[in-house]
Amino acid sequence: MKKKILVTGGTGFIGSHTVVELQNAGFEPIIVDNLSNSSADVIDGIEKITGVRPKFVELDCNDMPALRALFLEEGNIAGVIHFAASKAVGESVEKPMLYYRNNLVSLLNIMDLMNEFGTKGFVFSSSCTVYGEPDVNPVTESAPVKPALSPYGNTKQIAEEIIRDASVAGVGYKSILLRYFNPIGAHPTTFIGELPNGVPQNLIPYLTQTAMGIRKELSVFGDDYNTPDGSCIRDYINVVDLAKAHVKALDRMLKDESDVALEVFNLGTGRGVSVLELINTFEQVTGVKVPHKIVGRRAGDIEKVWGSVEKANEVLGWKAVETLGDTLKSAWEWQLKLREKGLM
Repeated sequence: MKKKILVTGGTGFIGSHTVVELQNAGFEPIIVDNLSNSSADVIDGIEKITGVRPKFVELDCNDMPALRALFLEEGNIAGVIHFAASKAVGESVEKPMLYYRNNLVSLLNIMDLMNEFGTKGFVFSSSCTVYGEPDVNPVTESAPVKPALSPYGNTKQIAEEIIRDASVAGVGYKSILLRYFNPIGAHPTTFIGELPNGVPQNLIPYLTQTAMGIRKELSVFGDDYNTPDGSCIRDYINVVDLAKAHVKALDRMLKDESDVALEVFNLGTGRGVSVLELINTFEQVTGVKVPHKIVGRRAGDIEKVWGSVEKANEVLGWKAVETLGDTLKSAWEWQLKLREKGLM
């Protein structure tokens, strides 16, 4: 019998790609999403890729009675991968209470129900934002957690603390915190990808929309940082590579490969790429120019951060394999597909 895995936020960008990899690995994912920043059409894309239509329940994880009813209905849920969260940094500054309520109450609800129903493994979607501006690059899992630069970032830090405290107290399940760097790209089939509502908050969808002419130009925030070309440096990871790491983490807990109640892993490529290098690489692999201009630094931006991923390589047996060029090409092909379907 296939093990049931609850995937909260499973119609989102990373969640949908993870559902595909769960199905490919023989799990039975159950998607829960309130569709606040995604579309149920994603389910069609997952079915086209895998040949299997995953179960989808439109549900807000802050709704404890509805969530408990789902756990009761499904019976034995082996693991939970928790993506569901509000995630726009700028919006979190404007609406902090919304972010604390959405991101933390939902987490507490999930954790309570996992304990109540005997779920064995918990994968939490965290972020490299917990490191802030690191003292040393590449940043390792043992690097100090810096004060958050936004309410969104703070919810990730507080969530990690909640999970850590619960683990120390002896909950009945194991937990793995996955700290992502910058997920980009799309599934190579172009059946699923990143489709933000409204004006994109992330660099790549804004870049591809600019390349298509939907946006006038891309702003590069600062060219006077202490980096080779003056622009900020990040660690960009292919979303499919990232999704596969979640399956590895889940396997590790459900197969009892570790006696540790809580583990933390960075997920990135281990290589820093500047914004200007990213634009140049995109133009090289697609042959499409990206109108852009240098503007002033943006408040709260980190100068440079990329991850050490040795721990994930060695302990999880996972490694990012897709090249930056192929990843950017997949993002562009997804943008072309959206235009073809009249969605963008």
